Amino acid sequence: MTKQKVNITDIADKTGLSVTTVSRVLSGKAEKYRIGEKSQKKIREAAKELNYIPNHFAANLRSGRSETIALIVPSLNNPFFAGIASEINAEVRKFGYITIIGDSDENLEIEKTELQQMMARNIEGLVIVPCGNQSDHIKSLYDQGLPIVCIDRYFEDLDMPYVSTDNYDGAFSATKHLIENGHKTIACIQGVEESTPNRLRVKGFIDAMQESGLNSFNVVGDDFTIQNGYLETKLLLQQREKPTAIFTLSNMIALGCMNALLEENVRIPDEISLITFDDHPYLDYLSTPLSCIAQPVSSISKIAIKLLLSKLNNKDIKTDQILLKPSMKLKKSVKRIN
Repeated sequence: MTKQKVNITDIADKTGLSVTTVSRVLSGKAEKYRIGEKSQKKIREAAKELNYIPNHFAANLRSGRSETIALIVPSLNNPFFAGIASEINAEVRKFGYITIIGDSDENLEIEKTELQQMMARNIEGLVIVPCGNQSDHIKSLYDQGLPIVCIDRYFEDLDMPYVSTDNYDGAFSATKHLIENGHKTIACIQGVEESTPNRLRVKGFIDAMQESGLNSFNVVGDDFTIQNGYLETKLLLQQREKPTAIFTLSNMIALGCMNALLEENVRIPDEISLITFDDHPYLDYLSTPLSCIAQPVSSISKIAIKLLLSKLNNKDIKTDQILLKPSMKLKKSVKRIN
């Protein structure tokens, strides 16, 4: 049999005080209504003894506030997005809010459904990593007054707040590093083609190659997944002229790439050099630590919440479209060749 939840009537019965007095004390209005310290103490002790849990839903109905922020990411299986979710949740908690987290599974229709369900829960703001290039369902909510901040992925043609990495700069730097180490036959395994970060990373890769006079290169792949990295690496190894280096555009793609190289007994970096976009602690513990372009995930998350709270509190901010510089972490996965 389910135990009935304790309510303020139970506390009133236990203390011998009125329901109104109990309600005023537990809602923080004791001073306003001049309720004595003795009564306040009696009520709080009874609430603790009975394991009373406040009904925030009812309080939210009265105040019109939910103190809830929504976060939607494309995949919680991806360590990068899981890291963002952890950072956002920790940051939101500091300001007395809670986070509802949704996973769109890189599916636009799921993203739309998740958003509708979250709106039904009276969210006060939204942080989102959009999974596609359609923005109408997000922009319409923003135009209706819902504070929204895009992170990582965003819409370049929309006047909406976003915080992301300078993906072009990171990819350009990674490619230049390979070229400076003597590599000319370089393959790039990309992720979701239409996403803004992917497009800018591919552009950075191509521009670095062409600036160095290297006009023959491969850009392959279509997803930020282990399977994509695995399959595309398998295909690259079947080519008559195999690449001497591979640049993967996420660490999930890099995992698949490394798996394929291991199966084919191709050693990193002796036979193929490898560098990836996105850092993760596991990269340091591989048999060959992997060089990477590290995104400032913590800074991205903190700035995104600062922008969102500014919108919630109607504060003016000078800029709300921000790109942060990534850093290149060089380890042992790139070999210098003649």
